[in-house]
Amino acid sequence: MNLPFKRVISLFAAPALAGFLTLTAHADELKEIRIAVPDLSAGTQHSGGGVVDVLRDQQIFEKAFADQGIKIQWNFFKGAGPVINEAFANDQVDLAYLGDLAAIIGKSNGLDTRLLSAGARGVKQYLGVVPGSGIKTLQDLKGKRVAIFKGTATQLSFDAALASQGLSEKDLKVINLDFTGATAALAAKQIDASWGSSGLAALQVKGLAELPLNTKDLGGAGSVQSVLVGSGKFVDGHPEAVAKLLKAQQQAVEWLTQDSNKDAYVQLVSGLASYPPVILTEDLKDQKLSEVFPSTLDPAFLGSLQDKVDLAAQQRLIRKPFKVNDWVAPELAAAKL
Repeated sequence: MNLPFKRVISLFAAPALAGFLTLTAHADELKEIRIAVPDLSAGTQHSGGGVVDVLRDQQIFEKAFADQGIKIQWNFFKGAGPVINEAFANDQVDLAYLGDLAAIIGKSNGLDTRLLSAGARGVKQYLGVVPGSGIKTLQDLKGKRVAIFKGTATQLSFDAALASQGLSEKDLKVINLDFTGATAALAAKQIDASWGSSGLAALQVKGLAELPLNTKDLGGAGSVQSVLVGSGKFVDGHPEAVAKLLKAQQQAVEWLTQDSNKDAYVQLVSGLASYPPVILTEDLKDQKLSEVFPSTLDPAFLGSLQDKVDLAAQQRLIRKPFKVNDWVAPELAAAKL
């Protein structure tokens, strides 16, 4: 069948035009940015700590996108990293503030994510033990029941701490419990110890736990990093929005990295997380906010993150190691800010 030339052109042009219009519409369709955060709160409010709490308190993202009518949707997950990775896989979130291991596991398992910014670095982790247990060192944990939240930065932190003392999870009886479950189990003396963040100090204040050591006592071994990652689909589909968001984030970072704001930061996070302020004050007493919260993906941060990837592979927490430098979205990342 011979079709008129104009008809042939229209047959080819129509799908192309439709595709162009679809892409254009898609670019204009951004009405909401969905951000996932592990919920660290022990109360009824939500807290992600660090830059997240500052961003929300000051409504920085909301103000930045108000003129475009774009809504910021904060999603807090008690299930932390593992659940957030599921949300990424199901296209339920666009961006996430994650601890290092959860972000690494997602990338290793094939999630198309892009590394956009550092969240925190050198965050201390603590060993919490039952009072009077006699556990003073990591060596004392051999054969003991220790709770950790597998699939989160806490697990990789613990493995790094153990490795620094020539130990591994195989030397212990590891029980997988989320943060709330581990705290409750330690308070009830159903386990011998737990490894986690400064939240464990809440038990110490009540006389329900002792904290014999932390990662600073181990020369930094086991300290945690956190990152901001975005889904490849979102980052590639809305590069201008991502760039605008990262620029806006810097307002929170600049406030957060001023050490004169430490007391205000302690009060903010303590109020949201329902922790006594003394806990965070004690946690940060020997650290400067300017050392913990820079957002830049500098060589030191990326090098440490690569060490975490290599350790995760060595400990068989991931099957496929990768190069962190290939994970960075160079045209958008905080390294360019």
